Amino acid sequence: MEPELDVWVHPELRAAAAAEDWAALLRAWRKLTRSSQTRLGGLLGLAQSDVSAIENRRRAVTSVEVRQRIIDGLGVPVELLGVRQEGLPLPSLVLPGVVSEADGERLAGVRKGGLRLDAASVDAMDALLAAHRRAEDTVGSRAVAPLVTAQFRAVAGLHGQARGALADRVVRLLAEYAQFLAWMAQDQDNAAVALGWFDRSYDWALESGYGDMAATTMSMKAHLAWSGGEGRRCARLGEAAAATAGASAATRAMAVQMAGRGYALEGERGAAYARLDEAQRIIVDAVDAPPWLYFYGESWFAAQRGMADLHLRDWDGAVGNLTAGLAGFTPAFRRDRAWYGACLAHAYAGAGEAEAALTTALGVVRDASEIGRPHAWTELHRVGALLLRRGSREGRTLVDALAELD
Repeated sequence: MEPELDVWVHPELRAAAAAEDWAALLRAWRKLTRSSQTRLGGLLGLAQSDVSAIENRRRAVTSVEVRQRIIDGLGVPVELLGVRQEGLPLPSLVLPGVVSEADGERLAGVRKGGLRLDAASVDAMDALLAAHRRAEDTVGSRAVAPLVTAQFRAVAGLHGQARGALADRVVRLLAEYAQFLAWMAQDQDNAAVALGWFDRSYDWALESGYGDMAATTMSMKAHLAWSGGEGRRCARLGEAAAATAGASAATRAMAVQMAGRGYALEGERGAAYARLDEAQRIIVDAVDAPPWLYFYGESWFAAQRGMADLHLRDWDGAVGNLTAGLAGFTPAFRRDRAWYGACLAHAYAGAGEAEAALTTALGVVRDASEIGRPHAWTELHRVGALLLRRGSREGRTLVDALAELD
C-alpha cells in the first residue's frame, strides 16, 4: 500500500521525521494510512515483529541500513531529515508553501536577536497559525497542541521587540493563539485549561481593540458551557458574544446559534428556533468571516441546527439538518465529520431507524477513535446504549465494534 499523496503534510508525521523519532514515525504513518504492521513491514523489508519492536521502543533504529529502508520505503521527504525543532523558524512545523525560505530566515534571525521584528515576520507567524488550524481539522488536537504551544511561547517572547502598531498586532496574534489553544483544550475535555486560555484571549483581544476575537472567545465559552450541559449559561454567553462591539457578521451568527443551542438544551423550543432562524439570516449574507472561522458557513450552520433538533427530540429535523451539513464537509475535516456523523447516528437511533444508525456509526467509528476522543467517541457509545435499551441487535454490533478499538 503506497502512502496517500498528502500524508507528509500532517504535523504529527512531519514532527516525527524532523526528530528522527522512528517509533513515533511508524505509528503515525500507520495511523494516517490505516495500515497494519504486516503491510508496513512489507514496504520496509522488515518482519512484522521487527516493526512492532520499533514502534514499542523495544528496538532502537541504530543501523544505517534500517534507517534507509524506512526513508526509502515510506518516501520520507529528505528536507525533513535531521531537522531539529530548534532549527525551525519557530518551534513548530513549517508546512509546505506556508513560509517562504526568505521568511524562514527572517524569523530565525528575529528569534536569535540579530534582526528586528517587523510586519513581514508577524505575517509569517500568522501564516503558521493558520496552517496549524487547518491541520488540526485532519489530525486532531492531540497532535497539534504541543506544536502550537511552542509557537505561542516563541511569539510571546518576541513581544518585547514590538512598538506602536506592531505591538498591537503581536497582542492580537497572541489572542488568536490563546483562542486556538483554548479550543484544543476544550476538544480534549480539559475545561479548566480551556477557560484559562479563553480568559487570556479575551483580555488580549480587549487590550488590542480586537472586538471580533473578544466576541469569538465569549461565543466559545458558550460552547464550553453547552458541552457541560449548562444550557442557561450557554444562552447568556451566546447573547453577550453577539452584542460585543466589533463582532463581524459571521461571528455574530456563530454566537446567536450558540444561544439557540443553549435554549434548546433547556427545552425552550420557541426561543431556540427564534435564535437559530436569526442566525441563519445573518450567515446567508455574511462576507466578512475572520480567518479562524474559515470553516463557518451554511453547511456548518445546518449541522449545528441539527444539534438543537437533537436536544428537542425532533429526530426527523436532526436527520435532515445533520445530513445536509455533512454533505458540505470536505474529507479533510475528519474530526468534525466524526462528531456530526456520531450525532447523525444518534438521530437515526432516536427515530427508531436502527439499521441506519448502525451504518452511520460504523462509517465514522475509526475517525472517532483516532481523532474524535472523547466527544465523538462518547457519542457513539451513547448510540450503542440507546440501541441496546431498545432491544436492537444493531446495538450489540456497534458496541462490539467500539470495544475492538477501546
